[in-house]
Amino acid sequence: MSVAEDQHPIVIIGGGVIGSAIAYFLTLQQPGCAVVVVERDPSYARASSALSASSIRQQFSTDINIQMSAFGIGFLRNVATLLACQGDVPAIGLHEGGYLYLATPAGEPTLRENHALQKQHGADVALLSPQQLAERFPWLALQGVALGSLGLSGEGWFDGYLLLTALRKKAQSQGVRYLADEAVDLDTATSDGVLHVNAVRLQSGAVLPCRYAVNAGGAWAAAIAGWAGIDLPVVGKRRTVFNLASPAALPGCPLLIDTSGIWLRPEGKGFICGFAPEAGNDADFAPLEPEYAAFDDHIWPTLAGRIPGFEALRMQGAWAGYYEMNTFDHNAIVGLHPACDNLVFANGFSGHGLQQCPAVGRGLAEWMLTGRYQSLDLAPVSIQRLVDNRPLREKNVI
Repeated sequence: MSVAEDQHPIVIIGGGVIGSAIAYFLTLQQPGCAVVVVERDPSYARASSALSASSIRQQFSTDINIQMSAFGIGFLRNVATLLACQGDVPAIGLHEGGYLYLATPAGEPTLRENHALQKQHGADVALLSPQQLAERFPWLALQGVALGSLGLSGEGWFDGYLLLTALRKKAQSQGVRYLADEAVDLDTATSDGVLHVNAVRLQSGAVLPCRYAVNAGGAWAAAIAGWAGIDLPVVGKRRTVFNLASPAALPGCPLLIDTSGIWLRPEGKGFICGFAPEAGNDADFAPLEPEYAAFDDHIWPTLAGRIPGFEALRMQGAWAGYYEMNTFDHNAIVGLHPACDNLVFANGFSGHGLQQCPAVGRGLAEWMLTGRYQSLDLAPVSIQRLVDNRPLREKNVI
C-alpha cells in the first residue's frame, strides 16, 4: 500500500450498530484515524439496530460466541463511562434479568452439553430441575419440560437504539464523519487475480477513495459483496415482535425461551415476545408488516399453556424488523475474503449483532490498524470458513 493510499480514510458502508462500533473502536485505538461512515437512512427506520428486541446472553454452544458476549456484557455495563460524550452520560437501560431455556427430554442432553461449555468460559449459568423451576417460577406450567438453564448474571436486555445513538455520537466526537448518502458501487482494480477496492461510489455522485472498505450493510450486505463479485449468503428475514399486556404478575421473569421456540420477556409494565417461523414459511425480505395472524394461531395458545396466568393476555401492538440472516451457518461473518485484499466484512449476525458489536468492532479495528487481532481472535468467524465450506454450527439459535 502506498503512502497516498494509507492516507485515505477507512470507509464503512452502513452506520448501524456494527458500523458505528467499528468506527468508534478505530478512532479510540488510533486517535486521528480517518473514518467515514456512509448511512443511507440516518433515521434508522428500517435498521435492525432500531427494531431488535435488544438482548444479550452467554448461553451459546460455541466458544467464540460465548467469548464475544462475555466482552459484550462488560462493555454494556460500562457504557456510561465508555461512551460519555461532552457531558452527556448515556443510559441504555441494561437489565440483567437472565435467559431461561426450557428443554424437553429430547433436548436435555444438548442443554447439559452447552452448559458444560458455558461454565468452562466462566458463564454464570445454572441448570434447574423441574422442581427447582417450580420453586423459583411458580407461575410456570412445566408439562413436557425436563430441564431449565438460567443465566444468573451477564444476560438480559437493553435499549438497542440508545446503544446505537451513543456509539454514533461518541464516534463523531472522536472525529468520525457520517455521510447521509447511499453506497451504490465499488471502484476496483485487479492485481495477480486479487481485487482491490480503490473507492466507494455514492448515490450523490461522490467518490470516496479508501484504505479499506467495510461492509456493514446489515440485511442488505449481499449486494455490497456482489459489487466485488463475492457471493455472500446473507438475507433479510422478517421477525415480528409482539407487545403484550396481561394482568398476571410474573415475579422474576427472565427472557424465557419456551420449548416451542417462542421467546418472551418483560418490557415496561407488560411483555414482548416473538417466534421463528418454520422453514419454508420464512421468505427473504418479506414486507415489514407484523405477522398478526401468528399471535392468535400459535403464540397465544402456546403461551397460555406455559403460563396459565396468560389466558387473559392481550396484544397491544407489534412491529417487524429484519434479522441479518447468514443462511450458511447462522453465525457472524468477519474479515477479508481471499478474492479481495481490502474489503472487510462484518455481516450475517443472525440476530446477535447488538450483543456482538463491541467484540467485532474492537477486533476489526485491531486488525485494520495492526494487521492482526490483539485481544480476542475472531478467526473462528472468518469469512474463510465459507470459502472452505466449514460451517460453524451454533445450536442455540433463537
